[in-house]
Parts: sequence; structure tokens; C-alpha cells
Amino acid sequence: MEVLIVPHSDDGKRVDKFISANASDDISRARVQALVRKGHVTINGTLPRGTSTRIAAGDVVRFAMPPAEEAVPLPENIALNILHEDDDLIIINKPSGMVVHPAPGNWSGTLVNALLHHCHGTLSGIGGVKRPGIVHRLDKDTSGVMVVAKSYRAHLDLQEQFADHGRTGPLERSYWALCWGAPPRMKGSIETFLGRHPTKRLQRAVVEEDGADAKHAITHYQVLQRFEDPKANGDALVSLVECRLETGRTHQIRVHLTHMGNPLLGDQEYGKQFANRGVRLPEGAAKLFESFKRQALHARTLGFRHPTTGETVSFSAEPPSDISNLIAALKSET
Repeated sequence: MEVLIVPHSDDGKRVDKFISANASDDISRARVQALVRKGHVTINGTLPRGTSTRIAAGDVVRFAMPPAEEAVPLPENIALNILHEDDDLIIINKPSGMVVHPAPGNWSGTLVNALLHHCHGTLSGIGGVKRPGIVHRLDKDTSGVMVVAKSYRAHLDLQEQFADHGRTGPLERSYWALCWGAPPRMKGSIETFLGRHPTKRLQRAVVEEDGADAKHAITHYQVLQRFEDPKANGDALVSLVECRLETGRTHQIRVHLTHMGNPLLGDQEYGKQFANRGVRLPEGAAKLFESFKRQALHARTLGFRHPTTGETVSFSAEPPSDISNLIAALKSET
């Protein structure tokens, strides 16, 4: 169950549009409309008349996502890179290529399958829920640090911290990204609204604030190193950028950097128009880039309040060899 209180800025808005724009997880407007029709949404304790029901400032909107209908994932003996584990949570350094939770086309070999085996059925949320113990996600081809809840109490606490996006607590998420070119400033923020791409079903895009599923998104970035193009009068060919998330929207960093004109190296969805830039890389880096088959994005650091001890904890993982070798080649050749 999620509870949302309508602010003055959303007075008079349709309930389906309000939930889609403000839910802690990405929910399409069509999905919200289905929840309304099935009685999973209330306004001040009363079922709305329909999906177009208008809300008023101060209204309390509650909605519940019913359990997923897919079969319970099966445990699989898959090796995990575990950075930390205790009775309440487990910290994983997820490899590139691993899907986080089962979905059509990826019913096995996922992080959830591996966790079910490793934790012997002690993860919270098992019993039909699509993402047992998962409180945040990384894209399949993004590597790096993830936290997974093992107890129900930890699951609830971590969900609240991630929903708050670090506004009132110590939650911190930083990523390393290799992008084409260089951002306009060495340090800055990207603030837009993100929603579904108008023509590409699986992609996100920067949209207008009043879009059907527009969600506020903020990424803070800092250029850690610029690798200059020796053939272009010192202009940056590639940059190593640290991104810190203030919100956690689907594909947020990938879309934001592309919107700024600096898509990730290897991004097959958002950076195809830059793929031919690989020929401008120095010889060693170019050879490595030829076999680089994923977006150059790594979740390097994750910090949060431990659900049991209340202590602020932080975990980090260095980029895997595909990214680190490319960085090393760029450093030595540019």
C-alpha cells in the first residue's frame, strides 16, 4: 500500500495522472487505470467513480499493487560477488549481463534466482511478488553495487529510504560513466521530466511536465577526467563522469547524459548515433571498444541507513575489467 497526499500544485488533477506521476516506482498511466477499475485505489477512503475522477489539495490517495501473477522464481546455484551480508540485508556487486528479476524472456539466470538459492528461502516478499527483496534495480548491462533486503522489516525500511531519494536521510548513489565528448561544465545538475518515449516502447525520453507519465528527475554530475582527442585540437573525445542520483527514474542517467549531448559509450539504445566515434579512439582504446557490448555505466557507491543498527553505511565496488581497461587505455593514449 502506498499513500500520497495531494499538494496544492496538483489540485484538480485526474487521479490516474497524479498516481502515475508521483508513485515511488514507475507505473504507467494505463496500469494505474487498471488499478482504479479493479478497486485498488481510494481517495479519502472512498473508491473513485472512475479513472478521470478529479482530486483536490489535501486529499489522501491510497493505492495497492496486487501480487504479481508470474510463477515464483526457482532457486538457481549462480555465483554471487557478495560485498557484505547480515541477518537483514545483503550487498551484491552485480555483473553486467545479469537481469535483476525474472520477466518475460528472462525467467532464469537472474539475480533473484541466485538470491533464492543463496539465502535458502529467507528473502522477504517471496510468494508471488515479482521482485522478492529487491528495493532498487540496475539495468541488465549496468554493473555495480546493489542492496537486497532479507527481512520484512529491512524491506520496508529500505523501501522508504529509496522512496525518499535521500532528501531527509543518508541515502547516496553514485555511478561512474564513460560518455562521448564532455558536459558543458565540469560540475552541474540535469533536471528534467522523464516519461515513455513517444515512438520507442522500451525507451524513456525527456518530456513536458504535463505529459501523461512525466516524472521529475534530477541527476548531479561531476567530470572526473577528460580524455582529449589528439585529432581535434584538444577537444574532449571521452569523459569519465561521476553521476549522483537525487531521483531514481528508469534509465535516468542514460537519458540525461544523452539529453545533454554526451551519451554513454556502448549504449545501444540511446547512443547509436555516436557509435561511429569509436574510429576516433586511439589504437588500444579502439581495439577494446570493438568488443564493448554494453553501456559504460557502473554503480560504484551505495550508502544508506542500516535498517537495524541505524548506522550510516556505505559500500563501493571498482568498475569491472571492461570499463577499467578502457579507462586505463584512454589515460595512457590521450
